[in-house]
Amino acid sequence: MRLFSYIIVATLGLLAQPALAQYIDVPGRAPSPLPTDKENLLLLDLSTGGRVTILLRPDLAPKMVERIKILTREHFYDGLSFHRVIDGFMAQTGDPTGDGTGGSALPDLAAEFNYLPHVRGVISAARPGAPDNAPPEVKKKAEDGANSQFFIVFEPTLKLDKKYTAFGRVLSGMEFVDSIERGEPPTRPSKIMHAYIAADTPPAFVPPPMTAAAALGPQVSLTGAPTAKTAAKPSAPKPAGAAKKAAAKQPN
Repeated sequence: MRLFSYIIVATLGLLAQPALAQYIDVPGRAPSPLPTDKENLLLLDLSTGGRVTILLRPDLAPKMVERIKILTREHFYDGLSFHRVIDGFMAQTGDPTGDGTGGSALPDLAAEFNYLPHVRGVISAARPGAPDNAPPEVKKKAEDGANSQFFIVFEPTLKLDKKYTAFGRVLSGMEFVDSIERGEPPTRPSKIMHAYIAADTPPAFVPPPMTAAAALGPQVSLTGAPTAKTAAKPSAPKPAGAAKKAAAKQPN
């Protein structure tokens, strides 16, 4: 009976929308924070056009959640790019160097692997990898290598479960995550314009400024085209029938 109940809970977690799947209570586990708990709401204002609201899970990963709050309140994430974005997988950010090798000045954190599955909208701590045949001490060092970087999952990737520290899930604004520019790195990376903790009473979202259109280069003259000095006089309008014949020759 317990196995059957677990299968139902797991299935609902995979199929539910991010906001719904937060509230599946399991006996014996500490409840997650409520969506009204502003101290555990991370807000990311993205250059893709909107605000993403993430429910943090200190009940599952207290050290990583504390780290995110500290860095957010120091404005560490403001202006950082999504430097590694793989379609159908995840969008990674949180590196001030922009190439995946950097982090904050704070020490790395020990792993807090937990039961939260890496389904759509889950936010998880990035860390160094280690080869499958690496010695145990090398694997342990990699597992305990989370610092400031994190990623948001596009599609369920359950092979990451209990190998990376999941510490929250998107409540709203997933469409702005879906719009993040893809690439490793992207040609024109999307950015976190501002990050806030909701309890700090942040300002309303302000859309990013419009990007100026790229210059078209110097003016090009067509061979045989009349110049300003020798411009031909306007010709008389063609009869309607002739206009229809000319239009019919245009490619579709």
